[in-house]
Amino acid sequence: MLIDFFYTLRAAKLPVSVKEYLTLLEALQRQVIAPSLDEFYYLARLSLIKDEKHYDKFDQAFGAYFKGVQQIVDASGEVPLDWLKKRMQRELSPEDKARIQALGGLDKLMERLKQLFDEQKGRHEGGSKWIGTGGTSPFGNGGFNPEGIRIGGESNGNRTAVKVWDQRTYRDYDDTVELGTRNIKVALRRLRKFAREGAAEELDLDDTIRSTAANAGWLDLKLVPERHNNVKVLMLLDVGGSMDDHIARTEELFSAAKSEFKHLEFYYFHNCVYDYLWRQNRRRHNERFETWDVLRKYPADYKLIFVGDATMSPYEVLQPGGSVEYNNKEAGAVWLRRFIDRFPRHAWLNPEPEAIWQYRQSISVIRQLFANRMYPITLAGLESAMRVLSK
Repeated sequence: MLIDFFYTLRAAKLPVSVKEYLTLLEALQRQVIAPSLDEFYYLARLSLIKDEKHYDKFDQAFGAYFKGVQQIVDASGEVPLDWLKKRMQRELSPEDKARIQALGGLDKLMERLKQLFDEQKGRHEGGSKWIGTGGTSPFGNGGFNPEGIRIGGESNGNRTAVKVWDQRTYRDYDDTVELGTRNIKVALRRLRKFAREGAAEELDLDDTIRSTAANAGWLDLKLVPERHNNVKVLMLLDVGGSMDDHIARTEELFSAAKSEFKHLEFYYFHNCVYDYLWRQNRRRHNERFETWDVLRKYPADYKLIFVGDATMSPYEVLQPGGSVEYNNKEAGAVWLRRFIDRFPRHAWLNPEPEAIWQYRQSISVIRQLFANRMYPITLAGLESAMRVLSK
């Protein structure tokens, strides 16, 4: 039973296990839901999907597998007739109800939809018969019919559809989408290590209750320092050149990091790290910090995060004098290795799409130096990076 549905979910690259599939079958055997496809959808999602980032893929796979089944289930009479009547009374005007009854009622409408699914072979637009868009057919979206069933797409604002398909409410949770500042903050919170430091200003409820009970009921307030994220982060950001294409995303990442990490130190470099770093781009030639000083200044318990597209000539990484700005005495790879050795917990975040990394020789070189600890700036990429940094 439903074995093809299981394989459809697996083909959509959803992490659905056999155990979860058997749990769904057991729930159906015990009749924990009514015989409704709507309730089956929620039961299947609850049983099979354990992370909301997969909800959108599940919706697409569910819709692809059960295409046409919704109409058969609703037309079978298993949904209570009084429920349908109440919904019609709530959503349709008296004129709309009269037109539906003139066409034979909801049962006839569902039978006609099933028939069209069997007969129609392609897309249709602007008509009055087939399932399509922009017309007066009862089936489709973007048009008008008072007793219609909307399939996919967006409503035209009439809000008189008896059934709504493919809403895909959770498309923003997809783990392959690029991030905004809010989602970046959520991902960065995985790199947390709380500690209580400073003045005791926060009420310790458990200790207060315990002390008050031990004090024969006389109130004995206990205070503790406020909890803060005690993780220390050193962030080195590539600026200029090809990174100009990624300014918006890098700014979002930097803004989120500044709000999430109390102990954040940052410096800039161009293409690759050499003898100098800087804190302000407009003064990069006047106020520079020697890279050796930065390496010595911060202890090894700092988490090191490089942010850059790693896109440059391979000579800029591998050869002395490879810098495009001055004649560096040591290769960029030597400096990168010093940072890697100094800070065992390190990662490189790359704003370039991961699909093109294999075509950039410099990216391959840096990935090798970082033992493949390079991650795209997506929800999944940031979660992986934070997991590595927190070990």
